[in-house]
Amino acid sequence: MLVFVGMAAGFLSGIFGVGGGILIVPGLTIFVRMDQRLAHGTSLAAILPISVASLITYWGHQHVDWPVAFWLSCGAVAGSIVGTRLLAVTSKRTLGLIFGSVLIVSAIRLFISTQGDGRDELHFSIVLALVAIGLIAGALAGLLGVGGGVVMVPAMVVLFGISSVIAKGTSIAVIVPTAIVGTLRNRSAKNVDLSAAMIIGCAGILSAIGGGFISALLTDTVSNILFAILLVAVAIRIIFQQLRVPSS
Repeated sequence: MLVFVGMAAGFLSGIFGVGGGILIVPGLTIFVRMDQRLAHGTSLAAILPISVASLITYWGHQHVDWPVAFWLSCGAVAGSIVGTRLLAVTSKRTLGLIFGSVLIVSAIRLFISTQGDGRDELHFSIVLALVAIGLIAGALAGLLGVGGGVVMVPAMVVLFGISSVIAKGTSIAVIVPTAIVGTLRNRSAKNVDLSAAMIIGCAGILSAIGGGFISALLTDTVSNILFAILLVAVAIRIIFQQLRVPSS
């Protein structure tokens, strides 16, 4: 089951520029019966090898905006520290409900297809905005065990006019350092199962590379609709699961 979850998460990472946590977390809680808090920490660790594999593919196609990735990373690394601190004190039920809500918001954005036609030069206000977006994405990564791509990709397309495929590649570039920092902090707090994370991460490497190649072939509209449907399905399952159990 861990191998299957890893392969599915890797494929999503490659196609949509996310870390894969949107599948890893529910996969661990629903099928592996892992504790919600431990699942979030384990997911973030598993994201690292998957994201590296995806990044290699996007970079090979020259689909990474490195200046944007740098400023997003500055905020994301700091945000991941905040998120991992919140993980240690936030209830399991709250984590599940927040995670489901994030997925639904992301799905709504994806249903509203937006085309990016290129960004402006990076001046001071844009840099500040990128750092702020990275901070939010990093906090989500540390708290929810996702890579933060569900925040960064739509923000880059909608706010900065970056094309969808470059936004995905840039998102993956930011996820890598964010996952490293978040995993180190989760490990010190004993909120990560490294053995499970290794199995998931290794299983997702090849499918992440394949997904990256397919991403270059999909239109933005098709990609967004398919991903939005998946997000809604997973979110509904997680929210109903958490509403049926008491807060802890």
